[in-house]
Amino acid sequence: MGNVENCLLPLPATIQKIIPETSDVNTYRVTFDDPEVMANWRNKPGQLAMISLFGAGEAMFSISSSPTQRDYLEFTIRKAGVVTKALHSLEEGGKIGIRGPYGNGFPFDLMKGRDVLFVGGGIGLAPLRSLIEFMLDDQNRADFGKIEVLYGARSSDDLCFKQAVLEDWPKRPNCEVWTTIDRAEDAWKGHVGFVPAYLEEVGPKGEGKVAVLCGPPIMIKFVLVGLEKLGFKDEMIYSTLELRMKCGVGKCGRCNIGHKFVCLEGPVFDLVQIKELPPEF
Repeated sequence: MGNVENCLLPLPATIQKIIPETSDVNTYRVTFDDPEVMANWRNKPGQLAMISLFGAGEAMFSISSSPTQRDYLEFTIRKAGVVTKALHSLEEGGKIGIRGPYGNGFPFDLMKGRDVLFVGGGIGLAPLRSLIEFMLDDQNRADFGKIEVLYGARSSDDLCFKQAVLEDWPKRPNCEVWTTIDRAEDAWKGHVGFVPAYLEEVGPKGEGKVAVLCGPPIMIKFVLVGLEKLGFKDEMIYSTLELRMKCGVGKCGRCNIGHKFVCLEGPVFDLVQIKELPPEF
């Protein structure tokens, strides 16, 4: 990424736009202050970057925009801890630091020529969005087969990227989207129920297909059971493990799981690799 010698040095960036997603989730559209850095930035779908705020600290977040978008980066962030609360207090024009990109990203080359099923829950759609938008981009669309997205949240207010999920993606060629919320609402005319049960109800066939998922651990646990019933193979199921990452370069050991460093070997793993992790994980 450019000519930056110190990989731990945050580069100054500016928040150009804040897009409210839910009551506690915003998407931040940012650009580097140095145009050369912005022009030279390269990331893969599913990679991460460290965002820092002076006086608050830094934290690792997925890049939720597609790498085909070259003019800016987007991060979709829930207000939860010290850094995210400080970030949510900023307005458009606010300054942050960014370093990265980190992680392996999704192995999209291995997915070429195949149909791909995405299963997301809540803010777990953020890292998936980078790959969905990448695959749906006109310059890449012919490389991939049918794109299916099954996405759910606790309520309609908790759905992220509503414009894309409810309107834009379903209109794209050879793309099908199913959405669900946990409990019925008067104004909600769509499906009601939990994501794992809806997955089995929709019943996408797993033969030759890739599945990519991200969401709450309990959702992932039961979705994996459903995918197995539908015939998906372990080596064709990918998920992200964005846990405890601090330095991003394999030095601090915070994200060490067994013999793996999530920041270096992840955050994307296939189910074969996940099953090799320690049982306490």
